[in-house]
Amino acid sequence: MNILLSPPPLLLLLAALVAPATSITTYRPDWNRLRGLARGRVETCGGQLNRLKEVKAFVTQDIQLYHNLVMKHLPGADPELVLLSRNYQELERIPLSQMTRDEINALVQELGFYRKSAPEAKVPPEYLWAPAKPPEDASDRADL
Repeated sequence: MNILLSPPPLLLLLAALVAPATSITTYRPDWNRLRGLARGRVETCGGQLNRLKEVKAFVTQDIQLYHNLVMKHLPGADPELVLLSRNYQELERIPLSQMTRDEINALVQELGFYRKSAPEAKVPPEYLWAPAKPPEDASDRADL
């Protein structure tokens, strides 16, 4: 006689509720800390990218479309988005390892980086100097 043991329904429900919350990394910009944001850099190691297909797709296909966003190869580095001021002072580091390509693109656009239609496309004058500007409702979007 075969007896199948299945977890109690409550345990399954709890697992379903917890799994999405732990598998998705979301970054909420602290606009007070990011005042003066002018450029960004994705730092990563080629070896790390091979195991992170989503981040690799962003780096190899999407990063060239963003104005004032570049890739810097650092041996052994986990992929991070480094946000910089006009004077190249580091404002924030955001880990990208757990993010999907769509999440990274959404984040970069939320931060205000201009996405060109093609790598060689011209950038409108209003996006030349400051890719990120705090939204009007910044007070309710800042990290607590």
